Amino acid sequence: MFEALTDKLELTFKKLRGQGKISETNIDEALREVRISLLEADVHFKVVKSFLESVRAKALGQEVLHSLTPDQQFIKIVRDELTSLLGGEHQDLDLKGAPPVVIMLVGLQGSGKTTTLAKLALFLKKEKKRSPYLVPADIYRPAAIEQLKVLARELKLPVYDSNPETAPLVICKKSLDEAKKQLCDTVLIDTAGRLHIDQELMQELGAIKEGVHPKHILFTADAMTGQDAVKQAQGFNEWLDLTGIVLTKLDGDARGGAALSIREMVGKPIFFAGIGEKVEALEVFYPDRLASRILGMGDVLSLIEKAQQVYDQKEVQRLEKLTKKNQFSLEDFQAQLRQIKKMGSVGELLELIPGVRKLAPQADLSQAEGELKRVEAIINSMTVQERRNPTILNGSRRRRIAGGSGTTVTEVNRLMKQFMEMKKMMQRVNKLGPRALFGRVRTPFH
Repeated sequence: MFEALTDKLELTFKKLRGQGKISETNIDEALREVRISLLEADVHFKVVKSFLESVRAKALGQEVLHSLTPDQQFIKIVRDELTSLLGGEHQDLDLKGAPPVVIMLVGLQGSGKTTTLAKLALFLKKEKKRSPYLVPADIYRPAAIEQLKVLARELKLPVYDSNPETAPLVICKKSLDEAKKQLCDTVLIDTAGRLHIDQELMQELGAIKEGVHPKHILFTADAMTGQDAVKQAQGFNEWLDLTGIVLTKLDGDARGGAALSIREMVGKPIFFAGIGEKVEALEVFYPDRLASRILGMGDVLSLIEKAQQVYDQKEVQRLEKLTKKNQFSLEDFQAQLRQIKKMGSVGELLELIPGVRKLAPQADLSQAEGELKRVEAIINSMTVQERRNPTILNGSRRRRIAGGSGTTVTEVNRLMKQFMEMKKMMQRVNKLGPRALFGRVRTPFH
């Protein structure tokens, strides 16, 4: 989402780096470039103004002007101010209180409330060890009620059997009683939306708030709608006094201005960000991490967390033993590919690695995705025996595998050669230690 903004900011910093010494003049020039970049990214003009004033005041301090690396100091100031703009310190969703703790999701139609509610339920179940109870209260869209029931079944979570003929407030009150009976400690309410804010909708939501006393009222803000999302959040906040925000569709190709404006303009923390359509695609929001990603610095902590969520510790230990015994097979490699795919696309993962964006012109990510698919197709076309013991792959077997995977014998041969190289590399690591590999190892499958 922030690619255009990141590119322009990097260009601005590059120009500044070439100055040798920073003065008031070239700081003002750099800030003009930053201002244009932020406005083009659809950041609210009031936010841009206060942001630049803060950066300028700190950039003209003695510490920066007399620094040996003034450009780095300037970048650090921009990063710190971006972090502050996005909320500063990370805030956890407070779930303290007598069960069941009630969370209301509000927002306009099309903002992704229903899907976000299911994502949040899964997050609370897996990461917070909560027992969520789902409540479809959008009686104006029977399809939304059915959608949430389907998602609840997929997630194996309890859901209230809402009837479109019943008033939303009645549904919400009865669902609390049902949640208590089923010993659920968290109730998630999917409320009705509209195409725009109107008094009737707000009165209905206000009545639900008074009736069930939610711990949190979270506004789902569609990051693709730009400044409209900010205006909507302000409108809902005036009526309901929101406790926080969930940004949806942060993986889209919009300019990102909503994400950079909404915290400052509404004054409420961003708790989560939706980064895809799958129910697992919900991330805890960390202002400092997003600031680093916007500035092209990557986000290693998020990458590590993704890996920890996907990889089973027992499986890691099992593979480590196989590697030491030189018994790592194509079947094990296939399992590793599947784990990596669960973490996200190649492009998403590379964005989290510092410095990779600078290689973007040289890297064809779609080609990398295609290569992984071909590798998986080739392995899938093998028998269990062939995957466990690739040495039996003679010419006729390789022709059969190529035909079954839609590839060529040459591609099958290349995969086998690279796999054997990887096994030799693993043996070398076990015998001599990682230092023996520095400067001498070529990445497999490149």
